Amino acid sequence: MSIEISAKSIQPVRLTYGNLEERFGGKKPASRYQEAVYDVQPTANFHYRPLWDKNHEIYDKSRTAIVMEDWYSFTDPRQYYYGTYTIARAKQQDVAEHNFAFVDKRDLFDAMPEAVKQATREILVPLRHVEWAANMNNCQITDECYGANFSALAMFNAMDRLGMAQYVTRLGLLLDGNEETALDAGKQAWMEAPEWQKLRHAIEDMFVLDDWFELMIAQNFVLDGLIFPLLYDRFEKKLTAEGGATVAMLTEFMDDWYKETVRWTNALAKVTAKESDENKALLSSWLSKWINRLTEAVEPIATKAFGAEGVNELAEVKQELLARLAKQGLTV
Repeated sequence: MSIEISAKSIQPVRLTYGNLEERFGGKKPASRYQEAVYDVQPTANFHYRPLWDKNHEIYDKSRTAIVMEDWYSFTDPRQYYYGTYTIARAKQQDVAEHNFAFVDKRDLFDAMPEAVKQATREILVPLRHVEWAANMNNCQITDECYGANFSALAMFNAMDRLGMAQYVTRLGLLLDGNEETALDAGKQAWMEAPEWQKLRHAIEDMFVLDDWFELMIAQNFVLDGLIFPLLYDRFEKKLTAEGGATVAMLTEFMDDWYKETVRWTNALAKVTAKESDENKALLSSWLSKWINRLTEAVEPIATKAFGAEGVNELAEVKQELLARLAKQGLTV
């Protein structure tokens, strides 16, 4: 006696959620990113005007002057949602932890020239305060933006900035044998040294911006577009040439992070500028305002870092930023 068992495939009634079928059609399964962010923004419930801001509802598109027909027309090219973001950062943290342990175990800072260590203390250690400010600014964007694709991206960015502030702090501790000398000096420089005061002033003005998209432009497009190529790339190459390759090992995450971040800032600039001429004009005016302000603010730091070549180094970084944004349709 033989038994014949035949296999029968069952087609699912639908491959994804109804809101995603309306956007992308129902012929193929949606990605996890699409399921995690699209149309998650509340649009009906909890819409009332809070006592602390009677002119806006809690979730309100009018908190920015930028107008989008569909706020979900922007897609994070990294496709980051909670799962993919944490997996990617966990792998990077493993590498960073290994580098810190290697430097500490081999006492690599002992062999580094004192002039290079002092330059690291004066230029890189105060950046922990810049990273803390970037964390605050991205938390503000998360609070006021519209669209889960924006709020997820800004919150991930905020946590990255907190992580980088901690990496800079650990670098400062290693410089002086786990004493807080470099950290205290870095804070004093941030609060009092003339070369840092214009940048501190500009960042404090960013804290009180009313429009969250202008804050996005000032912090994530312009300030990051000047600081990271100038100090975490060009200045660290200068330190490496002078015997400070150890510093580059401990700030490798910052270099990798910026290359990754440029992908979504490019995409965001392109989508919002393409939406309308009004958006394009507004974005360009914000860029002009903050590029002029922040270039002037960073110039004393560039001069301290590179000496007589500082102004030229900063000018080249500025031109690279302008050229990158021009490719996305934004001109200054």
